[in-house]
Amino acid sequence: MNNINILITGSSGQLGSELRMLNDKFKMLNYRCFFTDKNELDITDFKRVKGFIEKNDIKIIINTAAYTAVDKAEEEKELAELINYKAVENLAKISKEKEIFLVHISTDYVFNGKNYRPYVEEDKTDPINYYGLTKLKGEEAIKKINPKGVIIRTSWVYSSFGKNFVKTMLNLAKTKKELNIIFDQIGTPTYARDLAEVILRILDVKFKITDSNNNLTSNIKHLPSNVEIYHYSNEGVCSWYDFAKAIFEIEGIDIKVNPIESKDYPTPAKRPFYSVLNKSKIKRDFNIEIPYWIDSLKECLERLYDE
Repeated sequence: MNNINILITGSSGQLGSELRMLNDKFKMLNYRCFFTDKNELDITDFKRVKGFIEKNDIKIIINTAAYTAVDKAEEEKELAELINYKAVENLAKISKEKEIFLVHISTDYVFNGKNYRPYVEEDKTDPINYYGLTKLKGEEAIKKINPKGVIIRTSWVYSSFGKNFVKTMLNLAKTKKELNIIFDQIGTPTYARDLAEVILRILDVKFKITDSNNNLTSNIKHLPSNVEIYHYSNEGVCSWYDFAKAIFEIEGIDIKVNPIESKDYPTPAKRPFYSVLNKSKIKRDFNIEIPYWIDSLKECLERLYDE
């Protein structure tokens, strides 16, 4: 049985790094992964990306590359749009032409945060910052081109890799005795390792061996010719204040945490006040159980110190 070749972009980021940690599992399922970052493959360069894909016979793309500096995006609009929209459009066009299955990661920030219940995939999008707008434009480009694949919206991603809220809190606690943390922005943290496992699960379901020759590649041709949107985060709901408190309580760090309102900590980019995602669709379609956010946080903190 031949391997299916997978291109994983943004491999030096949080989710890309977690996918790299699953490389042995990919191999067991007959996938061969090509891990690239912006230095190895500039996804804004259409010709270069197409050449790489043709040379390496890529059948699946997992695009974890993104411009994620939410506040800086208000100033670096062209760069944010280039990475989150134009580059994504490139990947979608190539995926459509070459019959490649595209997995793209998007964000809860495509919503305005005015909902009263967890957002479902069909809810109206209305980003309130430029980062969210560029991510939405990336989604819309994929939907317009309509390759085979999935868009996964996620939220508040953290990991033992890269820069994130968990590491920021732990670093601040080394020099601070007191912190002011926003309590009126509500969402759900996502442990990048859990999301990586879900992506692997999606591929396992989509490309399960069904033909007599055990030919995984042939299954791609029989997949529906459309892109689907899914929501994924860990289970539960919290504020950034709750998230910080949990980090310090798990680690036994004695620090005072004060809840403050968003207006008391102004930032260049507005954030949605409520961006909880409804995960019913992804749980149903791929038969997965999603861990509670505190349980995943405990696992991440253990791994953080082990690594």
